[in-house]
Amino acid sequence: MKYQVPQFIEVEDKIFGPFTFKQFAYLAGGAGAAFLAYKLLPTFIGIVAAIPFIILGIMMAFYKVNGRPMIDVIQSAFEYFTKNRLYIWKKEEKKPQTEKEIEEKAIASFMPWNAVPKLSDSKLKELSWSLDINDTIYSHEQGGMIHGSTVPNTKPF
Repeated sequence: MKYQVPQFIEVEDKIFGPFTFKQFAYLAGGAGAAFLAYKLLPTFIGIVAAIPFIILGIMMAFYKVNGRPMIDVIQSAFEYFTKNRLYIWKKEEKKPQTEKEIEEKAIASFMPWNAVPKLSDSKLKELSWSLDINDTIYSHEQGGMIHGSTVPNTKPF
């Protein structure tokens, strides 16, 4: 047994001639508001006031912004202007670093004298650590190797 699969389910039915129910309602609402403005206000002011209602009714019936109906755009704009907004991000300006500052920072991060221990358990560990550091600094001053790479001949701060 074969079943018919519905197609074009997103297309609205044309009820009032070439217009869907929504289009007809928007056009009728715009025309009704324009008629009320024309009848309730003096002639010239009524005509001027009726024009925006007619334009709004036509836009709501036919105009789409990025594939979205105009009523959704109006609703989003209304919510944007009436709701509170919370801005959290604050950009901080960073001063540009010179090449020399970047190089000094990279060298300083590899220097062993930056790794000063907080407290040691015994004087023997402290003495051993200071001997290792002095040996490394001495070999560094002689242009030796630290951590498998050559470091330029610079003195500690």
